[in-house]
Amino acid sequence: MNRIILISAFAAISLSAFTCDGKESEMKMALSDDGLKSRQLMVEQQIRRRGVKDQRVLDAMLCVPRHLFVPEAYRTQAYDDFPLSIGHSQTISQPYIVAYMTEMLQLAGDEKVLEIGTGSGYQAAVLAECAKSVYTIEIVQPLCDRASKLIKNLGYENCTVRCGDGYDGWPEQAPFDAIMVTAAPKEIPQVLIDQLAPNGRMIIPVGAYYQHLKLITKDAQGRVAKETMIPVRFVPMTGGQKK
Repeated sequence: MNRIILISAFAAISLSAFTCDGKESEMKMALSDDGLKSRQLMVEQQIRRRGVKDQRVLDAMLCVPRHLFVPEAYRTQAYDDFPLSIGHSQTISQPYIVAYMTEMLQLAGDEKVLEIGTGSGYQAAVLAECAKSVYTIEIVQPLCDRASKLIKNLGYENCTVRCGDGYDGWPEQAPFDAIMVTAAPKEIPQVLIDQLAPNGRMIIPVGAYYQHLKLITKDAQGRVAKETMIPVRFVPMTGGQKK
């Protein structure tokens, strides 16, 4: 499966001591000295210093080759502290937001996770490092096709990509222990709450121009609680409610 050899993220590391499951040719390119050093700086300066503490998340951010998920024109900026365009009016989120949202799900490694808004596939790969299985949906066909191919080439066998409308969720695979939404609806889709398992957690940006991340939790009896987290800016969630 997709696990990292345990290492200190900020110590000097030889490439022979640092591996992620995936195709060897892709990993050789991804884990070049420059790529690894850039990820170390990203994790230390942008993520850890801002309060992300979950070691599984920090390891995943160190492992996943973010530069492979951005267009070639932006690869020199792949590890910088801002989102980047991936075409089709979509973006790859700022590294800190990826880490923050992943930490909010409190993944232990045995969960089934639903992601709405595959985009580049980067967040799905990070989730695949932290969970047992990931199901991710993208409404834009070219992005879906590219992300599916890249995730497969990197060897994430526990991540399934589907082209479709995120407002429908993935009913045949529900319920999910965790759900992440990476595009902003004006209101939280009830179907996603319904597909959240008891004791599950969902993180979702909500709003139009002004947005906040909302943390949705469901207890063992199915009672739902909602908590407002940090302000964010995501692209709008398209599909369902616009039909």
